[in-house]
Amino acid sequence: MQELLKKFENKQAEIVFEWSDSESEAEGWVVINSLRGGAAGGGTRMRKGLDKREVESLAKTMEIKFTVSGPPIGGAKSGINFDPNDPRKNEVLQRWYKAVMPLLKNYYGTGGDLNVDEIHEVIPITEAYGLWHPQEGIVNGHFHATEPDKIKKIGQLRQGVSKVLEDPHFTPNGPKKYTVADMITGYGVAEAVRHYYKIWGGEIKGKKAVIQGWGNVGAAAACFLAVEGVKVVGIIDREGGLIREEGFTLDEVRELFLNREGNKLVAPYLIPFEEINEKIWDLPSEIFIPAAASRLITQSQSERMVKAGLEVISCGANVPFADSEIFFGPIGVWTDERVAVLPDFIANCGMARVFAYLMSTKAEVTDKAIFADVSKTIGNALKKTFSENPEKTKIAQNSFKIALAQLV
Repeated sequence: MQELLKKFENKQAEIVFEWSDSESEAEGWVVINSLRGGAAGGGTRMRKGLDKREVESLAKTMEIKFTVSGPPIGGAKSGINFDPNDPRKNEVLQRWYKAVMPLLKNYYGTGGDLNVDEIHEVIPITEAYGLWHPQEGIVNGHFHATEPDKIKKIGQLRQGVSKVLEDPHFTPNGPKKYTVADMITGYGVAEAVRHYYKIWGGEIKGKKAVIQGWGNVGAAAACFLAVEGVKVVGIIDREGGLIREEGFTLDEVRELFLNREGNKLVAPYLIPFEEINEKIWDLPSEIFIPAAASRLITQSQSERMVKAGLEVISCGANVPFADSEIFFGPIGVWTDERVAVLPDFIANCGMARVFAYLMSTKAEVTDKAIFADVSKTIGNALKKTFSENPEKTKIAQNSFKIALAQLV
C-alpha cells in the first residue's frame, strides 16, 4: 500500500491553472490531477493562507474518492487564498469563475467546499456566465452527451442538488428548509458508522460519540447518529464546545443543529475552546467524527481517545490527521492500526456520489432514492474492504490499496 501511495502522491498533476486577482490580493489554483475518463471533478474552497500544495493534495484525494463514488474520472480541486469573511468575497468569486470558465465548459466539474456554498454562490455565479451547471464539464468531457442526453443529465443535477428535502427522515424538523446538499455528506458519514457495525459486527445503539466541528457535516452526522440511538456526549467547535457524559437527547441534538449561526455551534453554556480542548479527548466514547478542517488530529489526541475506549473514526473531514503527508502519515497509520478508521474518500463521498447518481440514466430524483443510493455506495465500498480485511483495524490502509490498484 505504501509503495502504491508514494507512486500516486509523487505523480505530477496533469494541469495546474494559476490565477492572481487583478483587483485584490486573492490568488487561486485549479489543480487537475488527471483527465482520467476525459474529465475531472472537485469543489472550490476559500480560506486565508491556502496554498497550491493544499489544492494538489485535495485533487489527489478527489481522484481516490471517485473510485468509490464514480464516475471513473480524474480528481481536481479549486482553491482560493482569500479571507472568506472579507466583504469583497462575492466579487472575487465572480472574477475567479470568469477566469476558469473554459475549464468548466469542457472537462472540469466543480461544486461547493470549505467556505464556498454550492447553492448560493457556485451555481448562481457560473450560471450568469452561461454555464448550465457547475458539473457541465463532466457531462461534456466524460459522458460526451448528445444534446437531449445533456439536457436530461443537467436537468437532474439542477433539480437534485438544490432539492428542498421533504422527507422527515432526512431533515431535522424546524422552520428552516434544508436541501440535499446541506445534509448528504453528514448523512454519509453517519451511515459509514452504521455500516461498519453491521459489517464488522456490534450494536450501534447506545454507543457514545464525540463530534469535532459543527458545520453541515458534523452537525448533520450527529443528527443521523442520534436517530440510530447513538449518544452524542461531546462537541468541539472553533470557539468552544459542550460535554454531556450521559449524552444529548435526539431533540437536543436537532436543536443544536437548528440553532447554528452559519457553521458555528451556538449554546447558552458553551465551554471555552481551551477548556474543552483539554477535556474532550479523554471523554469515554466509541465513535469519533472529525468534521472540522483538515490535519487537526494530533498523535496525543489519538492516543487519548484510544485509551478512552474509541472503536471507530468516520472521517467527515478530508485528511483529518495532523500529518504532513498528502494522505497517510505516521499519526494516521498509528491510529488505523489500533481502531477502525473509515477513510474520508468512503465516509464523506456523499456529495460526489450525488453528482454521479444524478448524471446516470436511471436516476430517480426523490429524497429517498438519492439518500438510499449514497448509503448503498458507502456500504458496498466497506464490504469490499471487509472481504480484503475482516479485521477491525487497518481498514483505511486496505481501502487505499483497493482504490490505488485502480489508479496506479
